Amino acid sequence: MRASDSLTSADLAPPRPGTTRAFLRHADILVGRLIEACAALLVLIETLLLLAGVVARYVLHQPLTWSDELASVLFLWLSVLGAVVALRRGEHMRMTALVARCPASVRAYLDAVAVAAVAIFVALILHPAYTLAVDDQIMSMPALEISSSWRSAALPVGAVLLLLTAAMRMLNAARPALMLSAVASVAVIGVALVACKPLLADLGNVNLVLFFVVMLGACVFAGVPIAFAFGLATTSYLALATMTPGEILVGRIGEGMSHLMLLSVPLFVFLGLLIEMTGMARRLVGFLAALLGHTRGGLSYVLLGAMYLVSGISGSKAADMAAIAPALFPEMRARGSKPGELVALLSAAGAQTETIPPSLVLITIGSVTGLSITALFTSGIVPALVVGALLCVVVWYRHRGATVASATRLPARELTRALIAALPALLLPFLIRFVVVEGIATATEASTIGIVYAVVVGLLIYRQFDWRRLGPMLVETASLSGAILIIIGAATGMAWALTQSGFSDALARYAAALPGGKWSFMAATVVGMIVLGSVLEGIPAIVLFGPLLFPIAKLVGIHEIHYAMVVILSMGIGLFAPPFGVGYYSACAVARVDPAEGIRPLFGYLVALVAGVVLVAAVPWFSTGFLH
Repeated sequence: MRASDSLTSADLAPPRPGTTRAFLRHADILVGRLIEACAALLVLIETLLLLAGVVARYVLHQPLTWSDELASVLFLWLSVLGAVVALRRGEHMRMTALVARCPASVRAYLDAVAVAAVAIFVALILHPAYTLAVDDQIMSMPALEISSSWRSAALPVGAVLLLLTAAMRMLNAARPALMLSAVASVAVIGVALVACKPLLADLGNVNLVLFFVVMLGACVFAGVPIAFAFGLATTSYLALATMTPGEILVGRIGEGMSHLMLLSVPLFVFLGLLIEMTGMARRLVGFLAALLGHTRGGLSYVLLGAMYLVSGISGSKAADMAAIAPALFPEMRARGSKPGELVALLSAAGAQTETIPPSLVLITIGSVTGLSITALFTSGIVPALVVGALLCVVVWYRHRGATVASATRLPARELTRALIAALPALLLPFLIRFVVVEGIATATEASTIGIVYAVVVGLLIYRQFDWRRLGPMLVETASLSGAILIIIGAATGMAWALTQSGFSDALARYAAALPGGKWSFMAATVVGMIVLGSVLEGIPAIVLFGPLLFPIAKLVGIHEIHYAMVVILSMGIGLFAPPFGVGYYSACAVARVDPAEGIRPLFGYLVALVAGVVLVAAVPWFSTGFLH
């Protein structure tokens, strides 16, 4: 799920030297590099700042009272600059299933509409963001004793940079006429909505359908990046159907994308890149292959086990698949596995491991619902094992009649060598869980410990650390994090608007009235989250619906941690299920396999995944048995 290619420099028309367009193009590139450098530096500073906080508190017993406040200030700047970098690199998440099926001319037009929609949303929030920053000048941060505007100024600055980036994409478009027609189309729709404002004021809750179903659905399916689709629908609803000041929405967006608990998002993304660069993931896979590679379907079990272990390190599904597939797929192909079977298994493994800590989805769900991150980390391991066991049954069934692979069982000495080589990498996920569960560090701070550990292992043990890749990795971290965090911010604003409209109360009444009590609510959740997971991905869906659904689950008698596991696994199925599941297409891209080849082999794994979710939903102990 990426932003349209038209948002990247590759599709910009090359300007003639000496022209105004050439000057603007070079200025745009220079500004872009400066923004990337600032964002990368912020990732590094946040890592060092949190690490210093852990050392000061746990080792020196002298907590830094100002560290969390400074980290929060810098985090909002990192989030907005990362969002700008993501827009420049074309890495904002979007739903492309329908756009990709359109003719080339229609696809180009919709890509241009996506750019125009981004520009219009940012233009709408620019003045409220500036007003909010000005109002915050009179407020002071208690620990740092500086004006709060140092923090909130990130929002108008980020809005200006996003608007300039979108404008440069328009000015340098390869087909200016197409871009103008797209801008005109979006402007006409906007003028029509403003003209209808007196009518909208009398429609009441019908506006929820118009803005959050019709308008939002049209934006998402037309390929507008999800964060900006959320923001555009919410801004339009509040401006045209309510009297709510825009500053309130901007404030909610800023709070949503800078919650200190979410600081673990960029740090775990960076950690995932480090384990790939230092060779830790490759050695994990090598050990598992040496252990099981000689059995029927042995490398399939290795893939499932490797995804389980690596998920506990990186927290990013894209990073997991990118670390595992290149190491295993060549040998699996050599042993006769078909490409479709490979990508189907990779997708199923990705869905299985959604609850394994330190999953970004776990961290997000804790942030938006107030659940304990430690409890979520503790509870996520067993549900993934349950689902993984059912996937292993499918692997066994499909390979039961196969001839034993030509690979021979390794001697104990070579197996021991593989274990010793992989041991530092094997210890990392357990280290992260240990420091969180024992209270040494928070889930956010644990990521910095993992980063230090990965650097030390790469430098001193594996002796595989390419300093030249460090800068690009920091930029990639900022970009991916910005793409995720702006979705969380926009969805937080949307969830607040829905709550203020009374939608959450109506949803609670409807859920309470379902026949069958908590079991019917749980069944409805599974079906609904599979659908939402395929359309919105896990993080946007959780941020949007988590604050609404979790209080209802508690009301009908469902343990919130148990409910969280069911929600995450259900959305994982949707995320990796074709035809809309973007995780499936990411797996196809990593494996370099035509998506059509994996659909039929994936069906059996989807049955196992659904059966696993049903089993986890029916037996709460799998989720809560180790909490006490």
